[in-house]
Amino acid sequence: MRIALFEPEIAGNVGNVMRLGACMGVGVDLIEPLGFPWDDRRVRRAAMDYIDHVEVVRHANFDAFREARAGCRLVLFTTRATSSSYDFEYRPDDILLFGKESAGVTDAVRAEVDASVRLPMKPEVRSLNLATSAGLALGEALRQTGQLPG
Repeated sequence: MRIALFEPEIAGNVGNVMRLGACMGVGVDLIEPLGFPWDDRRVRRAAMDYIDHVEVVRHANFDAFREARAGCRLVLFTTRATSSSYDFEYRPDDILLFGKESAGVTDAVRAEVDASVRLPMKPEVRSLNLATSAGLALGEALRQTGQLPG
């Protein structure tokens, strides 16, 4: 299982997702362009020393990502979906995809995914933080597939 971030804009979110990946034993794919310089120290500050315990792969664009991860099921987490992420049946080799903080994913990317799900939340709020969403999603996916560490 992996986490993929489509054109993430906030270094701190990427660092926190990298820390999540390190703690839960999953790799992280970053689909460029990034909204910040990669050498930004905020990424390292958020990821802390966990950065050395996670596999991070950067992809030049979505097409390069899809080519590198061909054959894997791509599950998009989006507020536009109607199906709950807790009713979805995950597979051990799924890639959990999250869009950029300001706009999600493009329509072209949305058309390429294998499934779209939504994290349940109160209707009067817009969205969860990216790293929080990834944590909730990954925890359920790993629980269902028997891959929780420890």
